[in-house]
Amino acid sequence: MNERVPVLSVKDLSVEFRTRSGVVKALENVSFHVNRGEMIGIVGESGSGKSVSALTAMGILDEAGRVTQGSINLGGLDVLNASERYLQEMRGRDVSMIFQSPRTALNPIRTVGKQIGDVLRRHGSATRQTVRAQAIKSLMSVRIPDPERRHDAYPFELSGGMCQRIMIAMALSCQPELLIADEPTTGLDVTTQAAIMDLIKELAKERNMATVLITHDLGMAADYCDRIVVMHAGHVIEQAPTEELFLKPRHPYTAKLMKATPHGEGSLDDIESIAGGLPDLRSEHLPPCRFSARCERHEDMCDMPALIADEVSPGHMVTCRRPL
Repeated sequence: MNERVPVLSVKDLSVEFRTRSGVVKALENVSFHVNRGEMIGIVGESGSGKSVSALTAMGILDEAGRVTQGSINLGGLDVLNASERYLQEMRGRDVSMIFQSPRTALNPIRTVGKQIGDVLRRHGSATRQTVRAQAIKSLMSVRIPDPERRHDAYPFELSGGMCQRIMIAMALSCQPELLIADEPTTGLDVTTQAAIMDLIKELAKERNMATVLITHDLGMAADYCDRIVVMHAGHVIEQAPTEELFLKPRHPYTAKLMKATPHGEGSLDDIESIAGGLPDLRSEHLPPCRFSARCERHEDMCDMPALIADEVSPGHMVTCRRPL
């Protein structure tokens, strides 16, 4: 693939879910991309649309969900118009995903080696004679000690951190071009979190792989990502190279999110919560800026329709009529 062509490109994506209590406008005009060898972070509060964006890009949107507009291009494939059969081939081969609860994602009644083998035989070149050796090699690649013994272990026999390494081994066993890591360190202790993220970063660099990290932890995104995409209530409200975003956040929500994030320096008293909550996405009268009710900079001009992203500096986009 051409190095200049994004591995994943999402443009003007809107998604809604039909529920008993109404239609939830989960995403609206979401756009972002990730290049080969690059790691981007998609950050925001719970309910901001981070995981929905990733699942839609994988072609595994819930049955209640519907794409109302936009496009998703993955390695030249038009995901939204591809057949289910082709999407099944794509998942695991071209794009893989690490989920936030490895114990839930893994099958409890199959050994981890057999589960890796399932992926290798479905999407790779493994045969019945070579599958065990290739599965063990995958375990070795994620730094699992005594891989021959771990190959025959069940998920309940392994720690949470070890299970997450198994998930990484499964995800990367067929050399995908894109890895999506959805809250990959949830439930792990701080030391294990750092080890897992260091491993993902190292493997992505070795393979020149595009990586999307979905997290509510802005500090983690700052440590590992080249660029950060900030989401709020189904909107992408800002995206920029990591260093520039932290030096000069332009959207009021981004600035507040940073003040609400714990840092290595200072105390808990320095953390400021963000007042209010996300708007009801079932409302028929959502404002153009879904942060307006929580924003101290809100003025009448903010309620004008056709709110679009502006490039305030090279590679730095912000969707705000009164940026900082």
